[in-house]
Amino acid sequence: MGALPAAARAYVAGAALTAALCAVPAVRGASAVPWGAVALLAGLCVVSERLPRCPLTVPVLLAGAFLLPPGAAGLVAVPGALLGRVGRRPVWVRRLWHAAQFSLAAGAASHVHELGTPAAVPAAHAFPYALLPALAAALTFSLVVTVLDGGVLVAAEGRSPRAAWGAPLPGALVPPLLHGPTGLMTALLWHSAYGPVAALLVLLPMSVSSWVLDRCRRERAAHQATVRALVQAVDLKDRYTRGHSERVGRASVLIARELGIAGDRLEAVRFAGTLHDVGKLGVPTRLLRKDGPLTAEERRVMELHPEYGHEMVRGIGFLDEAREAILHHHERLDGRGYPYGLIGHQIPEFARVVAVADAFDAMTSTRSYSRARPVPVALAELHRCSGSQFDPRMVAALSRALDRHGWRPAGPQERSSEDAIPPSRNVPVDHRSPAGSPAGSPAAGFAHPGGPA
Repeated sequence: MGALPAAARAYVAGAALTAALCAVPAVRGASAVPWGAVALLAGLCVVSERLPRCPLTVPVLLAGAFLLPPGAAGLVAVPGALLGRVGRRPVWVRRLWHAAQFSLAAGAASHVHELGTPAAVPAAHAFPYALLPALAAALTFSLVVTVLDGGVLVAAEGRSPRAAWGAPLPGALVPPLLHGPTGLMTALLWHSAYGPVAALLVLLPMSVSSWVLDRCRRERAAHQATVRALVQAVDLKDRYTRGHSERVGRASVLIARELGIAGDRLEAVRFAGTLHDVGKLGVPTRLLRKDGPLTAEERRVMELHPEYGHEMVRGIGFLDEAREAILHHHERLDGRGYPYGLIGHQIPEFARVVAVADAFDAMTSTRSYSRARPVPVALAELHRCSGSQFDPRMVAALSRALDRHGWRPAGPQERSSEDAIPPSRNVPVDHRSPAGSPAGSPAAGFAHPGGPA
């Protein structure tokens, strides 16, 4: 414990001493304690703590709180905590801390459950009466764990009480709703004619379903990390549009929600908007940062970035429809876009969503070739170009979404001082005019092949 601050050492030692004192009544009244149940539940805690991502510890501890007196319920947690996996040092201090923390929480939950359970109701027939005391006990368990965690953060890291307890406490209401009924069902079956074996079988589907949910969460986190890494790579290469990808993803979601897109497809359209310019990783940096107009050959290279992007994400299965949006987000309804000159509804729906979101953010952000325009001006320009360049449904959806939710344009804080664009930077009109847009028109500042929009 020498590596910890003195206050943290005292806090952990005090928690361990308090947990030991709470277990004294169980040791003194050993003859009245069902030690077989204590040993079986403690063994389950050990298995749960040793297996990776096995989420049975809390339901087992709650079952012990419903089945055992407070002192014995606290002992159930000790072997699993002392033998469990610990990812950070000092290992034994952390194990001692978790043992004390869970022991105190389980003992407090058992005490609350005893106070709320009518003694005249037989345990085997107690379900209607036991539900509220069980939820109260589960809430007590969660609150004790959260409060003790906050205390150790204050002692070890010097956090303010508001930071240590203010944010975590609302989240403490969720675990009782998840684990309380499971622990209660285990306890009721334990006292039923089917006995402990049937009670323990309740934990199996809980374990499997929690494992599946954990896998889904980790897979989703991996997807998010993949997208973030690609976006950061684009932002590092094309510094003049830093933050553009995230904003296009946000605007794409606003449009999609107005169109009734939800669930996995909504997530896919967000990925599409966020990764729409990932193909710029294949474009020479000198073209992305060129001050003057692009030559015809350079423009052809720039127009390859949707195809580069599509090839880059071809093997990423979770992107699904997003890949088509990455490929076609520079197409136009009138067929004058690129890379394939698709017309109307030949253009995938997500690509039409991203095209509007991309153009909107380009117009409302300060670029190397144009200053940011107010949101009403940008919407007016989108409406003017709808039907020829943009899908009117998507433009109308964005307009409705902005009326409802508003929009925070790109601010100067999204650029570092070294990346700031000089206001005197001059980009010729023919550099920023898309095919089919009159040079110098408001539409000439976005959706172009030669600039960083």
